[in-house]
Amino acid sequence: MAIKRAGIVGGGVIGAGWAARMVLNGIDVQVFDPDPEIARKLDTVIAHARRAYGKLFPGLALREGTVTIAATAEAAVAGVDFVQESLPEREDLKRRVLAAIDAVLPPHVVIGSSTSGLLPTSLQADMAHPERLVVGHPFNPVYLLPLVEICGGEKTGAAAKETAAAFYSAIGMHPLHVRKEIDGFIADRLLEALWREALWLVNDGVATTEEIDDAVRYGAGLRWSFMGTFLIYRLAGGEAGMRHFLAQFGPALKLPWTKLEAPELTDALVDAVAGQSDDQAKGVSIRELEALRDDCLVSVLAGLRSEDYGAGAVVKRHHQALMAATAPVSKAQAADGLLVLHEVTVPADWIDYNGHMTEYRYLQVFGDATDALLRHIGLDQAYLAAKGSYYTVETHIMHRGETKMGEGLHVATQILSVDAKRLHLFHRIVRSRDDFCVASAEQMLLHVEAASGRAGAAGAQVLDRLTTICAAHQGLPKPAGTGRAVGAPR
Repeated sequence: MAIKRAGIVGGGVIGAGWAARMVLNGIDVQVFDPDPEIARKLDTVIAHARRAYGKLFPGLALREGTVTIAATAEAAVAGVDFVQESLPEREDLKRRVLAAIDAVLPPHVVIGSSTSGLLPTSLQADMAHPERLVVGHPFNPVYLLPLVEICGGEKTGAAAKETAAAFYSAIGMHPLHVRKEIDGFIADRLLEALWREALWLVNDGVATTEEIDDAVRYGAGLRWSFMGTFLIYRLAGGEAGMRHFLAQFGPALKLPWTKLEAPELTDALVDAVAGQSDDQAKGVSIRELEALRDDCLVSVLAGLRSEDYGAGAVVKRHHQALMAATAPVSKAQAADGLLVLHEVTVPADWIDYNGHMTEYRYLQVFGDATDALLRHIGLDQAYLAAKGSYYTVETHIMHRGETKMGEGLHVATQILSVDAKRLHLFHRIVRSRDDFCVASAEQMLLHVEAASGRAGAAGAQVLDRLTTICAAHQGLPKPAGTGRAVGAPR
């Protein structure tokens, strides 16, 4: 069953992150949290997520779900297809609320708990339908990081785990099944080991909080993001691989390098860690740091996406799924007969030192408009894999005006000519507030076959759609500047 509406019980950092991920993937959410400012806080987190998605999935007009604030936990789960519980890490609280919502839900609705360490067997103890409860443990920010750990309790049914995994995958996540029920699951046990050692280093005066973070972010953290630990250590063994690594570095495990038992959190240690963390932040607010975190994560994920590796492969698959499911824009044809398939609002990071949209972003907008056209004529994932795609071989851009941050733009597209292999386009970037053309691009594209990697005829259905549009565009005025070389008169 497709999940279209979800109930979220607990709207703190994790619950709000779930709400943002679901809403931006077209899921309607009903949220309960006793915080009187829950609506404002949700709006803030969803705005952060929307900004990040705009950078991670440029050119997509995502259909967003709705947000409803519920007065009670029971109201939040009324009529939903899936429930995500994200209450504070108190077993008594979670057990009581889980039993209450379990009592009002149809038996088939799965409940995922965001707990970071409480065992599902204990959490499901008071439920009438314990087979529906799974742990679905995400990582902050939930709307960007793909990992979600799935763990069942003694009474959890296999169907519940499968349903949860399918839902999480559909909203762009990477489910990791925890084979055995264990305190802290997998990821948090690893994080806890690093955290305990870091506290000892501060406690013993070896390093400050900033120095410890530098040791991670300038070193191993960069490679952890795509290969983890074991694969990296395999490479450290050279051509002989992991066996040689273990033989060479295994003896070091007997050395007193770590203290896995955490130091006592004395007032002095708490003051030291908190004070050093304040110094490290240098007055930058939490919200500003969240935005910086999101920007850095988008950059890492986008880079990994280009390699189709690790978390980037998850993002790439989800991007393809979103493209397949998303209409280019709400309107396909303008009043003048041109196609309008791409719209965008100019974000802050597109602005140069002059306060205007920087040059290469114009090419990005034109490229996104071309991608929207290709989706419009039927170049879906099946076509790309079996038949091929169009590749841009020539572009001539003319800049006609300036564009500032926050301005809405749309691209009007005219097909000048088409044959079996070639597609001749003319795009205009139009400022939506006054319909002024700020830039134009003439492009020639070649259809390249997937099998041979050479130019070849497009599929019949795609050619039919292009030919029909081109015939309709033949009666339109020829765009000014068509065929113009650089510096040539109009």
